[in-house]
Amino acid sequence: MRIFLIGFMGSGKTHWGMRIAEKLQIPFYDLDAVIVNNEGMNISEIFADKGEEYFRYKEKQTLEDLVNKEEHFVLSAGGGTPCFFNNIKFMKRSGKVLWLNTSLEALNQRLLKEKMSRPLLSGITESGLRSYIIRKLSERKMYYEQADLMVHEETTELESFISMLQ
Repeated sequence: MRIFLIGFMGSGKTHWGMRIAEKLQIPFYDLDAVIVNNEGMNISEIFADKGEEYFRYKEKQTLEDLVNKEEHFVLSAGGGTPCFFNNIKFMKRSGKVLWLNTSLEALNQRLLKEKMSRPLLSGITESGLRSYIIRKLSERKMYYEQADLMVHEETTELESFISMLQ
């Protein structure tokens, strides 16, 4: 079983991914962390030194490598992962895709605290963050909506989903 968690940055993919993997007793991977490990530099450095296009290619390559090597895992994909190189279709063919649909308010609050560690947010002011989230969510929604299952992260839906897992 392969489960891919998608959603906007700050939606809780890593937090919930670890819980789901623990419940299923299968490995958990954070796609960004795997890329950082492979590249020997953090995401901000990759963006600054090599650009977003290079990062997105590495994201695709790493995603495919994991699927080719592992039959069972839970993966926290980056917020933009489903939106490039037909990654959403690849994930759907390779396992189940779960969209963590987190509210605008929760995303805004979380990302205000994490702004400095998020390369795509580095040049955005606090007052501009909400508009940025709205714009990016509207661009990405068509990809996120292709998930096999959508849950609202702030409700008990996700807890119910985890409790139903074998």
